[in-house]
Amino acid sequence: MNRLEKKVAIVTGGATGIGEAISKLFAREGAKVLVVGMPQDPVKDVIEDIKKDKGVAIGFSGDISSEDDAREAVEAAVKNWGRLDILINNAGVYPEVNSLESYSIEAFDNLLKNNIRTAFLMTRYALPELKKTKGCIVSAGSEAGKIGLANVTPYGGTKGFMHAFMNGVAVEQAKNGIRANCVAPGPIDTAWTHKETSGINKTMEKQLIKATPMGRRGTPEEIANVYLFLASDEASYVTGAVYSADGGVTVAKGAVGGDVPSKLAKEPKGKLKLKHQQDGATSVR
Repeated sequence: MNRLEKKVAIVTGGATGIGEAISKLFAREGAKVLVVGMPQDPVKDVIEDIKKDKGVAIGFSGDISSEDDAREAVEAAVKNWGRLDILINNAGVYPEVNSLESYSIEAFDNLLKNNIRTAFLMTRYALPELKKTKGCIVSAGSEAGKIGLANVTPYGGTKGFMHAFMNGVAVEQAKNGIRANCVAPGPIDTAWTHKETSGINKTMEKQLIKATPMGRRGTPEEIANVYLFLASDEASYVTGAVYSADGGVTVAKGAVGGDVPSKLAKEPKGKLKLKHQQDGATSVR
């Protein structure tokens, strides 16, 4: 507890999926959290849960791919709490599952807007404040940005950008005392990995489990724990890293997940009460 005491954090995409877990865990660890989400996201609900847990949080609803909204989000944190220590670039979408020749230009533009432009703008406007606190940035990467995944090729491309982008920020901003890292999840138990709530089919859903050496999806809380480490002072010598939290997907050779005993393939019970694990920016096409 209190690993982020006296810290101020912004969590984009902070009301659904992995973002909800990050927001709630950071608040539990003592951070004051600005939960950023789109107007349709359950930002108020997440804030209420944090306050019930004796945490401190406020919300910002807007489209941070807009320059004005991104700048105002940073300003909101500083106005309320006088500083900014941590930026979590978690906002992103997973709009389509399709082979590249059939992948819609609309979905591609959506990826550029919500996966890349949001991170660029939030980082740009946060840096002046992070210089004052010698703060840090942790951004959402992906296994898809490391190895490439069929049928979500453009999505993987945006995550490859994120890995390189954070590496560049790490090198550029080290002289200012700012650290920058990525977390690269594998298949996590959110709307993005279920056939009912995303564009994957039954075969794809089974394959993503079998391709994971641990034989299961990860949980949002397990990923939030990695964000917590990287955002904390415990990671004071870590910058320019892409931390894989993927159950072994990127080192796997074949469908070894099928060899895991059922008792080991169960998701662990977490401590966070997550209500919006299966919400997020997906669409079934």
